[in-house]
Amino acid sequence: MKKDVKKANNKTSSTKRSGMPRRDFFKLLGSGIIIFFRPWGALDLIALPGDQARSLPKDYNSFLSIAEDGTVTCFTGKIEMGQGIITSLPQMMADELNVPLEKVKMVMGDTDLCPWDGGTWGSLTTRAFGPAMRAAAAEAKAVLLDLASVQLGVPVAQLEAKDGIIIDTKNPKNTVSYSQLAKGKRIEKFLDVKPTPEDYTKFYYVGKSYKHSDASLKVTGAAKYTGDLKLPGMVYARILRPPSHGAKLTSVDYSAAEKLPGVKVIRDGDLVAVLHENREKADAALATIKAEYSFNEMPVNDKTVFEWMLKADSRANVVRSKGDLEAGRQQSEKVFESEYHDPYLAHAPMETHTALAQFENGKMTVWAATQTPYPLQDSISRDLGLPLDKVRVIVPFVGGGFGGKSAYQQGNEAAKLAKLSGKPVMVMWTRDEEFFYDNFHSAAVIKIKSGIDKEGMIKLWDYHVYYAGTRGSETIYDVPNNKTTDYSRNREAPPVHPFSTGPWRAPNANTNTFAREVQIDIMASAAGIDPLEFRLKNLKDEKMIACLKSVADKFGYVPGKSPSGRGIGVACGTDAGTWVAHMAEVKVDKATGKVTVVRIACSQDMGLCVNPQGATIQMEGCIMMALGYTFTEELFFEGGKIIDRGFDTYEIPKFSWLPKIDTVILDRKDKAPQGGGEPAIVSVGAVIASAIFDATGARLYRMPMTPARVLEALKKA
Repeated sequence: MKKDVKKANNKTSSTKRSGMPRRDFFKLLGSGIIIFFRPWGALDLIALPGDQARSLPKDYNSFLSIAEDGTVTCFTGKIEMGQGIITSLPQMMADELNVPLEKVKMVMGDTDLCPWDGGTWGSLTTRAFGPAMRAAAAEAKAVLLDLASVQLGVPVAQLEAKDGIIIDTKNPKNTVSYSQLAKGKRIEKFLDVKPTPEDYTKFYYVGKSYKHSDASLKVTGAAKYTGDLKLPGMVYARILRPPSHGAKLTSVDYSAAEKLPGVKVIRDGDLVAVLHENREKADAALATIKAEYSFNEMPVNDKTVFEWMLKADSRANVVRSKGDLEAGRQQSEKVFESEYHDPYLAHAPMETHTALAQFENGKMTVWAATQTPYPLQDSISRDLGLPLDKVRVIVPFVGGGFGGKSAYQQGNEAAKLAKLSGKPVMVMWTRDEEFFYDNFHSAAVIKIKSGIDKEGMIKLWDYHVYYAGTRGSETIYDVPNNKTTDYSRNREAPPVHPFSTGPWRAPNANTNTFAREVQIDIMASAAGIDPLEFRLKNLKDEKMIACLKSVADKFGYVPGKSPSGRGIGVACGTDAGTWVAHMAEVKVDKATGKVTVVRIACSQDMGLCVNPQGATIQMEGCIMMALGYTFTEELFFEGGKIIDRGFDTYEIPKFSWLPKIDTVILDRKDKAPQGGGEPAIVSVGAVIASAIFDATGARLYRMPMTPARVLEALKKA
């Protein structure tokens, strides 16, 4: 019977892939001008799994509309989680359409209103979605100019658009507004976006600094997050959680909870939840449940994980290779072999995973803190056997994600409980639950064998990365003999991680950048060459050279061979299409091992910078967040048992750690925009490790660089 239900559910899900019915879609928009476009290639959409391949309409995944009142609205599945696209995307559209910035609105992350989108991640919004949106806006303006040409009785070439008004350049009194042109019409255009380089000299809004348009809402507390929402009859759910990822429920007694006033207990398989209109009473009811488990733990913990990874049944994949490693070894006067370790990290967002679900008139509506509203919609559709058009996901403001809210377990939990209970249900994870169910930044091991000749030129680079992935593993430097090998879980091999892992801001690029740049620093010191000079002489990448030189200028860098005793470091890397370089100054207490970052400077080439104020905030946020993975953040665990369950043991950066931060955004207005939300985090661990060595001669190979590890390194120095 159970098998038949599943089959029926699959059939229901797979036959409804058109999103919102077309008639409802146009009823929503009313009249006006609508331009459909797709920021991703049609082939990319076709390649998606069947349950993700949508079509609304004709697989165009975004659109903008110009309403009769002149308001320009962009409907997109992207969400706002503090990165600032709610401000930068309107800047781009306002410039392309020649309308006042305040006329542009964004509707984001609502599966009933916005066409499909895979998710908000990878610093892709500005660099991938942005140009496509601009091209659509340019198409919309062309439509308006055609309409104006007819209405004003002059050729298009004689018209000019400014502030939402089209003007006859030979008779300035002969004008028509966008709102007048849109009135009473419904014009649909379907655009296969082929972005062309924009004329940056005509930008008015793009390139200027604007504070985030949602800043006032957020600093006054007026902004609504999922946990702020209330519905009539709403109850809070607390769910029985296992003590370990290796645990399986064998028996449960919730009779005491059922006797408490106002408490409703729901059980569906291993899901056991208590519901109450008062959150604290739901907490109290949960505490009365008695449960027993069986355990099947993996024999690994935070101390043995690196050896565990090296011994795992792994698949080796050579991702890039050049020259001959043996020839490189023979050309090298000095050869260096190092092994680097990086632990599991939590995302630790300010807002925990939260969802509110309501099942009404056969339709499930879920408000959720997630980076992926459409995959959540798919998942609920599958789980509950509902057609897609009977599942709506709405994403209010999200209080930080960093990749961790690509997962959406809480949304499924709230939806299932709402359907089973018949009431609106709020699931708001505690901090304990947030740590337990996080999909952690992966631990990793990196081994490097490198060599330099008598002149300090790198001749050999043999790079092996275990379980970090290859993002940020590019050699960068001009090495004639190099090879990069990636190791991942072999097919049919047992799992390596005892719990979920997933993307963490610039996923593992910080791991690879830490290893590469420390190794570069080792060679520079052995060659007796200033670490900046060593990098520059081994680089041909003009973007990286420009970043290093500009950060050195900003920092006021004075060359010196390391260790100089000054505590100054340098490092660089790439991420999300952006080049970045850091310099830092630290002070090291040799008695305690405590490291204080005095100042840090960062320069990045991110192509066209849409909103310098927003980009600067992202760079500063990256640097501050990076101090956590550099000094304290490390997940302690035993098998599937997560030991860190709160900020009492898992220490994130404090405001008291804040160093002086200087940032440089290189002027590249004539280049395509690139990612800005993640790059400035990737080099911070490496630049501080370099600075500690410069201060003390102690070399660190493992993150985080705790006082105990610094003291241990000092003993070996």
